[in-house]
Amino acid sequence: MELRIDRSGVERCRALAAKIVAPVEAFIARHSTVSVERAVLRLLGVDGVTGDQVPIPNALLDAVPAAVWNHGVALAFGRALAETGLDPAPLGEAIAAGRFSLEQFSETPPAAARGALRPYVEAALKRIGGRREVRERKLAELPQLPPPLLYVIVASGNIYEDRTAAVAAAQAGAQVIAVIRSTGQSLLDFVPFGPTTEGFGGTYATQENFRIMRAALDEVGERLGRYVMLTNYASGLCMPEIAAMAALERLDMLLNDSMYGILFRDINMKRTFVDQHFSRMLNARSGIVINTGEDNYLTTADAIEQAPAVLASQFINEEFAHRAGLPDDQIGLGDAYEINPDLEDSFLYQVAQAQLAREIFPGAPLKYMPPTKHMTGDVFKGHLIDAMFNLTSVMTRQQIHLCGMLTEAIHTPFLGDRALSLENARYIMNAARHFGDEIVPRPGGIIERRAASVLQSCETLLERVAAMGLMHAIEAATFADVSRTPDGGRGFEGVFERAPDYFNPFEEALCLTATVS
Repeated sequence: MELRIDRSGVERCRALAAKIVAPVEAFIARHSTVSVERAVLRLLGVDGVTGDQVPIPNALLDAVPAAVWNHGVALAFGRALAETGLDPAPLGEAIAAGRFSLEQFSETPPAAARGALRPYVEAALKRIGGRREVRERKLAELPQLPPPLLYVIVASGNIYEDRTAAVAAAQAGAQVIAVIRSTGQSLLDFVPFGPTTEGFGGTYATQENFRIMRAALDEVGERLGRYVMLTNYASGLCMPEIAAMAALERLDMLLNDSMYGILFRDINMKRTFVDQHFSRMLNARSGIVINTGEDNYLTTADAIEQAPAVLASQFINEEFAHRAGLPDDQIGLGDAYEINPDLEDSFLYQVAQAQLAREIFPGAPLKYMPPTKHMTGDVFKGHLIDAMFNLTSVMTRQQIHLCGMLTEAIHTPFLGDRALSLENARYIMNAARHFGDEIVPRPGGIIERRAASVLQSCETLLERVAAMGLMHAIEAATFADVSRTPDGGRGFEGVFERAPDYFNPFEEALCLTATVS
């Protein structure tokens, strides 16, 4: 299946996306955030909690005067490493407990600080590289079934119950397991520590929870003879820290969008833009596929009207991702089957949107989300709508397919609901595996006209955003009918300007590697 789309229009859209992103990248290069600095500490080996259950990376940064942040916490921490001879973990505990102050080592030369940091930076990057090699080896030994990869969620609030549900889903045919985060975690400016058994609407993203689920999926994958992928969320105020933990624990995908937190969680846009850049640099090194959040536009506003904004956001997300070093095969751009099913020819509009994205981003592992907005308590109709969604996905060669649930509008899915959803998807994927290769949209027909209209409107939208600037365009409710201000939202106080001697050893190493490769 192939559309006759305006290729010159696609190139103009990419050029406009580059024009839109360039000034934001210039802002990113001049700033850092407290979450980036905490991610640096975590990568160096600082972990654990204080007696008051405050994460040590938070406690350590809170103990440092804000004036030190501008130079990068790594430089001050490196001086302390050089003078005390301690490893990062015990040094972090000592500083958080008040036994040392980073200011007392301020006279130590920067060269000594960098030298003290170097072995820990190299060890962290080696560990991340090792995790990537393990994934690649396992995928070679235990290959996945053909895409679309069937992706299901678990969300009990208890990591041990989630583990049971994830194993059952894998046995029923799931190829990707996503652990939904507890409601509101994206608004927390710290990462909880250890395994968690309480959460509302999901389970807290912690490094220990990552480790528990990774081990369970590896075990069931060995039994099934196919690798089972693990997904979590790197959005929110701790985006870089979660990306760091995911890299260390071999997650395979992360929800990581350049604008999702701004639009849907009211997180400050300047904070989000800086955080997404560093987190994506880590994703690039670790081989983690990002999943972007354009599907959310269609659940908050009309799917027909928002289609050009979805495509515009995909272009912008792609540009941000490339500038952070992510190759196309790690950029899982989002979309969703959310057009009102009562609309005449809604299926044709869905096919047009999905195929348009597939042709514009041929190297990207597109993430296709199921119908949710128009699902009802009629489980039979819901199951049928999901089947139409499954057909669209396989015929347009989507790669990451979040299975729809027949009880979407009723309750958190039971194990049986997931099994029925997977059975539906497996049937459609097998019965219509090469359907898209056998059909050609009628020239000038509904599908082709709709795709051309969306692309043209997307170009017009990107022109408007380029003229306004991305931050002001968001303020003007250009995306998802949601308005946010550049200095508003949660977390703005955690953004700061870099001093001329600012130092982030991981950013430096990752940039150098990307340049060499």
